[in-house]
Amino acid sequence: MEKSEEFPELSDTNWLCDFAFAVDIFSHMNELNVKLQGKDQFVHDMYTNVKAFKSKLVLFSRQMSNKSFAHFPTLAVQKEAARCAKKYCKSLDDLHREFCRRFCDFEKIEKSLQLVSWPLSQDPESAPQELQLELIDLQSDSVSKQKFKSLKLNDFYASLNETTFPNLRRTAQKMLVLFGSTYVCEQTFSVMKINKAHHRSKLTDQHLRSVLRIATTKLTPDFDALAKKGDQQHCSH
Repeated sequence: MEKSEEFPELSDTNWLCDFAFAVDIFSHMNELNVKLQGKDQFVHDMYTNVKAFKSKLVLFSRQMSNKSFAHFPTLAVQKEAARCAKKYCKSLDDLHREFCRRFCDFEKIEKSLQLVSWPLSQDPESAPQELQLELIDLQSDSVSKQKFKSLKLNDFYASLNETTFPNLRRTAQKMLVLFGSTYVCEQTFSVMKINKAHHRSKLTDQHLRSVLRIATTKLTPDFDALAKKGDQQHCSH
């Protein structure tokens, strides 16, 4: 049996174009997905990637309407690509609208996210009144500027004097504690599923709690100190 008979879609130029378009757009979406994964990502970093992807969709749609397939290499080699361009423009526009709808809540806190992520470049006059004087003090402090360059964002705000920058610290805490992703939760459940198998029926809840704590902690155990402590306890008997 020939492939064309077993898989009639391979002889359908419209189906091949649709498939090629799907390959390319899912490739772009997969790149976004990878950027949104991982630990230690703050909401403003993730939202920046989402905003960039929305801008890319606008560019894709505009280029597609001009029958330009620069960012769709799989679709570009299809003979019927130009004829189907209008249909794909609509798909890209629909996808852009859906992204805007799903992430519309972030637009309400976008200014706060920008302020927290780049406090040294913010215009104090455009900031909330309770933060204006603190921003001026922060931007005038050379030590704080150096700390901002060398420390992680959460460590930077933790290093700020609570008496001098109370409102700025409070605003940063509200933004930095937001969960931007369920990645860590999913990773923890994966660890639990691997460890709590039916072959390990003697694993108690306390054991599982300890396993999850070890798997998700950022702390590195001091094995030498633990070994010495164990030797001391052994010698005491």
